[in-house]
Amino acid sequence: MHVVATAGHVDSGKSTLVRALTGMEPDRWEEERRRGLTIDLGYAWTTLPSGQDVAFVDVPGHERFLGNMLAGIGPAPVVCFVVAADEGWQAQSSDHRDAVAALGIECGVVVLSRADRASGQQVADVLSRTRLELAGTGLQDAPAVAVSATEGTGLAELRATLDDVLARVPSPTTTGRLRLWVDRSFTITGSGTVVTGTLAAGTLVQGDRLQLLGHDGSRPVVVRGLQSRDTSYSSLGPVNRVALNLRDVSAADIRRGDALLTPEAWPITGVLGIHRITGVAYTDVPEQLMVHAGTAAVPARLRPFGADHARLVLDRRLPLVLGDRLVLRDPGSRSVLGGAQVLDAEPPALRRRGDGAHWAKRLAGLDASGDVLGEVAGRGAVQEQHLRRLGLLTTTHDAEAPSGVLVFGEWWVHAPVFEAWQHRLRTALEALHERDPLAPGLSQGAARDLLKLPDEKLLAPVVRDAGLEQEGGHVRLPGSHANLGAVGSAVAELERRLAADAFHAAGADELAALGLGVRELAAAERAGRVLRLRDGVVLLPTAPALAMRELARLEQPFTTSQARQALGTTRRVAVPLLEYLDSRGWTRRLDAGHRTVVR
Repeated sequence: MHVVATAGHVDSGKSTLVRALTGMEPDRWEEERRRGLTIDLGYAWTTLPSGQDVAFVDVPGHERFLGNMLAGIGPAPVVCFVVAADEGWQAQSSDHRDAVAALGIECGVVVLSRADRASGQQVADVLSRTRLELAGTGLQDAPAVAVSATEGTGLAELRATLDDVLARVPSPTTTGRLRLWVDRSFTITGSGTVVTGTLAAGTLVQGDRLQLLGHDGSRPVVVRGLQSRDTSYSSLGPVNRVALNLRDVSAADIRRGDALLTPEAWPITGVLGIHRITGVAYTDVPEQLMVHAGTAAVPARLRPFGADHARLVLDRRLPLVLGDRLVLRDPGSRSVLGGAQVLDAEPPALRRRGDGAHWAKRLAGLDASGDVLGEVAGRGAVQEQHLRRLGLLTTTHDAEAPSGVLVFGEWWVHAPVFEAWQHRLRTALEALHERDPLAPGLSQGAARDLLKLPDEKLLAPVVRDAGLEQEGGHVRLPGSHANLGAVGSAVAELERRLAADAFHAAGADELAALGLGVRELAAAERAGRVLRLRDGVVLLPTAPALAMRELARLEQPFTTSQARQALGTTRRVAVPLLEYLDSRGWTRRLDAGHRTVVR
């Protein structure tokens, strides 16, 4: 299936042409048929001589219904541009041409309709003018066919031309995330809510759970059934006109411009960084304008950064990604101002004076074809899933990071930012150690806060690559724990005393006289100089091994009193030491009064 949207001025014969090609009535409303004026979108389909199925989205040509026209042409990849041979190029023709150019549509056919009402010279003149007007657009070299829908002349040639054009249309993506812009919502008795749209990429399957992004928020929905061209299917791929029977939602809750999405796969954004593709310079457009994306029409505010770049703030959040095309329209004159391309779907906020200059520089440096390095550099660190949602990584396989980007698990980090984190952390630790040599370092939480890391998982690689150490919930300089500064001499004196009598632990008064408080002893323990037990007992790190040697000589099991005597110490020291040996699994307590060495 291919989907072709019509375009062209009012009363150019677009609906008559579709009727002649398909044998179906595209005008859905009685008022349209009574007035002979297309007001809203119409739909019809047929099979071309090659056997290729094609659906038409017929759009209104009157300037008052330009918004409806843009909703019809927005998701369509191919256009049938109609100019009446007996009237020639009209003002609305220019609007529709500008819309086609804004959307970047490059596949189509030019039809000179009502050829039976024009002379051969008129047809030639109108074609010449049309070629001139379409110069610079994707349709500048499109094939042209003169047709009389009422007499049937030229229809066979048009069908053959359409066949040829559609054969050259690039194949759509059938896998990956799905985004279906809704153009109609209604209720069918016995079935419930039905929505329709043009499926441009991805595949729909009956039973799919999708995210409905509506005017009033987001909600989950389930696809109960699928149809295309009045036929039911279990699955449908692109490009197709599709009708979805939805569960868990009322038709009144869905409107044109809503979107059905693969859950959690799209950024939902209200602020965009854009680049001018066609039309008026941004410095010359009104601040308040209408933005058309897919079938959506959303009021927006534009802040220009020169003629070609701007910040766009939408009144309603939309699922947009890098490279998406937008049509900007003046709500006052109804005219098309031009086309824009999304450069940044989740740009940084403007918080301070001077941020605008940074914004302008950043936008100007972004690559419209996809700039992973620019996105990562602009944010410092982003998750891989974020890059996929923005459309910067399009495959489901492992992606290779560009030069200048480091990958740590799910995080992509700009190399200069990672280096800055290392430098800032090391500098902070050096300052801390100089100020307080006994400090255990920075707690992991303090280090994360210092660097403003987006994820605690990033701290470990920063510490590792900065050549730092991480122990006991703290980050420290390598070897800093061994440097006790002025306290070192007091610790050395304590070591000398314990070396002479390993189990004669100094009392609180002795420790205080040496200037060794809780903080100093904790630093000495981190340095591996002492071992602290409960109740303020301080021994050498070798004391447990020496104790085990003596306890192993005792008759097993032994009492606390026997252990105290064997070690030549007091109960104040013996009890905490025995409890420490129990905790290491070297001794085992049998009852309230006995222990045994674990052999």
